[in-house]
Amino acid sequence: MLQKSPRPLVFCGPSGSGKSTLIKQLFEEFPEKFGFSVSHTTRKPRSGEEDGKHYYFTTREKMQKQIEQGEFLETATFSGNLYGTSKRAVEDVQRTGKVCILDIEMQGVKQIKQSSLDPLYVFIKPPSMDELEKRLRNRQTESEDSLQRRLSVASTEIEYGEKSGNFDIVIENDNLPKAYIKLREFILSNFDLQCKTEC
Repeated sequence: MLQKSPRPLVFCGPSGSGKSTLIKQLFEEFPEKFGFSVSHTTRKPRSGEEDGKHYYFTTREKMQKQIEQGEFLETATFSGNLYGTSKRAVEDVQRTGKVCILDIEMQGVKQIKQSSLDPLYVFIKPPSMDELEKRLRNRQTESEDSLQRRLSVASTEIEYGEKSGNFDIVIENDNLPKAYIKLREFILSNFDLQCKTEC
């Protein structure tokens, strides 16, 4: 028998590691099996982002109050903005019987480890810092200052990600199809999923 709500999946990895692309492929292949926990943030929406779909866009005052009331599983500050996963966002997905996916920063992973959530942890890392810098520069969404901050955070995250015992699996994304196969194998060995295509 499957548990009523399967264990959540926590994804972590530096910005530019390809984490979002891998998660997107997972949703495309198993649309009925996964649900995304929508995070809260106090940053302004970027072009094309929708409230409630990409993030719940909120104010610092409101989010601070919710944090004090214990409504969040994890929170982090990045580039002066607050980010966080509310307990409700995870429960909303679990209520549908889907595997809840959380895409969070290293600070958040450490907080989740202190909670009763008990997820599986997946770390996505870039092949090298040089490659990561190249990917981030190609996006052309960062100022030089913000880019340097991201790279400095990334090197700390990679160090934490590679430390034995912190994650259930570490996937190096030097080749997207190969990285996805590795992720897919890990997921199929941990969840009872029916594949759309041959497994």
